[in-house]
Amino acid sequence: MTDKILAVQRMQDYISEHAEEKITLCDLARVAQFSPFYCARIFRELTGLAPADYIRRVRLSRSALRLRDEKCKVIDIAYDSGYDSVDGYQRAFYNEFGRNPHEYAKDPVPLSLFTPYGVKFRNLWKENHHMENISSVFIQAVEKPKRKVIVKRGIKANEYWSYCQEVGCDVWGILMSMKSLCGEPVCLWLPEQYRAEGTSEYVQGVEVAADYHGAVPDGFDVIDLPAANYLQFQGEPFKEEDYCSAIAAVQASMEKYDPAVIGYAWDDSNPRIQIEPRGERGYIELKAVRPL
Repeated sequence: MTDKILAVQRMQDYISEHAEEKITLCDLARVAQFSPFYCARIFRELTGLAPADYIRRVRLSRSALRLRDEKCKVIDIAYDSGYDSVDGYQRAFYNEFGRNPHEYAKDPVPLSLFTPYGVKFRNLWKENHHMENISSVFIQAVEKPKRKVIVKRGIKANEYWSYCQEVGCDVWGILMSMKSLCGEPVCLWLPEQYRAEGTSEYVQGVEVAADYHGAVPDGFDVIDLPAANYLQFQGEPFKEEDYCSAIAAVQASMEKYDPAVIGYAWDDSNPRIQIEPRGERGYIELKAVRPL
């Protein structure tokens, strides 16, 4: 991986950790270990945004989640987001999302939140990964209630990267703006009965209550799912640069595991579920089972 990619990643990590503080180009240059001019150039080259625009979008998206989930005054969120006035924050919020923050706080419809993907991960998935050490995988029985899942379908995708190429990565930002039964969006491998003709097996979505009647973003579908039993496979925490190996380790364990030892058989009539890989908690997948 090149020094340029790693430098931009360090800047992205710094922004994520210090988004509520004042961030200058000199701060980013210090963590990137290059000149401010060069840092600004490579940051735009690899992320498509100037550092100031990137920081603004991160802050506005975080503020939207606070408006959705917290009983905060807009003026407090405006100042916490680095704005000197409520008017400036309201204009920026409207320009980013097409809604006034006061209106959004009262009626939090789905928004296209900014998803700050790390630049280093775009190359890591192309590399060969070998599981050199045996890691522990924890297995837990989970009951999923009857529910709906709001999904964005792809075309032929059967995994994350082909899905992103077909649909784009902005879908995740919309899903993040929606309240989920499990607290976050999910990725699913859909059985045949849930797939529309000419659409992908792999989709991204958000699980909502069975009686959900809220807004559905344009281009998304709603699928009714029954109550089901799942086995949740969770790997050990991992370094972010090792996420491909962490996924491979959990999926290899799933392939080898026989649920009959605890009185179950695999249930291919319900979707297999993937949770966003995050190093601090380990990689998580869920696979449906039925009693023997």
